[in-house]
Amino acid sequence: MVAVVAAVAMVAWRHYTDQGGLEHIASGNGRIEAAEIDIAPRQPGRVAAIEVREGDLVRTGQTLVRMDTESLQAQLQQAEARARQAEDGVNTARSQLAQRESEKAAMQAVVVQRQTEWSAAKRRAQRFADLRQQSFISQQQLDDQLEAVDRAAAALAAARAQVAASDAAIAAARNQVRVSESAVEAARAEVARIRTDLEDSVLKAPRDGRVQIIVARPGEVVGAGGRVLNLVDLKDVYMTFFLPTRAVGRVAVGSEARLVLDAVPQYVIPARISFVADVAQFTPKTVETQVEREKLMFRVRAQVPPELLEKHLAQVKTGLPGVAHVKLDADAPWPPQLQVRLPE
Repeated sequence: MVAVVAAVAMVAWRHYTDQGGLEHIASGNGRIEAAEIDIAPRQPGRVAAIEVREGDLVRTGQTLVRMDTESLQAQLQQAEARARQAEDGVNTARSQLAQRESEKAAMQAVVVQRQTEWSAAKRRAQRFADLRQQSFISQQQLDDQLEAVDRAAAALAAARAQVAASDAAIAAARNQVRVSESAVEAARAEVARIRTDLEDSVLKAPRDGRVQIIVARPGEVVGAGGRVLNLVDLKDVYMTFFLPTRAVGRVAVGSEARLVLDAVPQYVIPARISFVADVAQFTPKTVETQVEREKLMFRVRAQVPPELLEKHLAQVKTGLPGVAHVKLDADAPWPPQLQVRLPE
């Protein structure tokens, strides 16, 4: 019995020693994961070339895929031709407007001339009327002069009507200029759209990452938004693990964490808690007893700092299993075995 008690005590002591007697630290198993980005064209088309291979480390802005652009190049030439035609239309409309304005100026000069002639005819008619009262001229001469006044008045009215017609022609010419300018803007917008489509036909890496899967191959036709390859964002790396109710109730977003990977147990990676689920998983049918409540598990995510990932970008791998350790007491120190240790 003494031997059995001693053995049990030894096992308990070793277990306590392995855990370090750390009631303020909770642990959970998980795997290293990273945000995934699907690289896909905005427009349907044929894959012309793929510039990377699976597993390649790529940087932001690096060319990944080139789509076939022959059709877009033809559309661009056609749109540029329409833009030039629209610009010629604007020049023509402006020339017509200038011509109509010149015609109006000439008509206004004619109005002034007709106004002068009418005024002179009226004065002459008044003198003829005075002479007729003194019987120096005949009635026929007076009637002729009065007719001359009427003709001058009619000519003045015709000139003024021509000025009004010129105003209408100018308004129409100005409207044509606006229409032509709108056509130019529409044509230029079409050119800009096609050029944007051409730029989008070269698919570039939006973030630093690693090529995980290549779905399409050169020569294949993909639809708009159809995935060509999958990229893993190496600056958004985390470990997802689960903690029971008693532990997760003391874990807050921003709490310190440490990650130890099975592949490299000699290293301890610092992390921060970035997510704590508000809904339990592995929920039993009833949660009436304390034992059942202990079965509730909550998903937790520990995020690796981006600046640390930047320094060790080539060593970042996803899918590696490991253990996440979380401090439940922010003031408690980390034990020696969980002090940060990183590769040189």
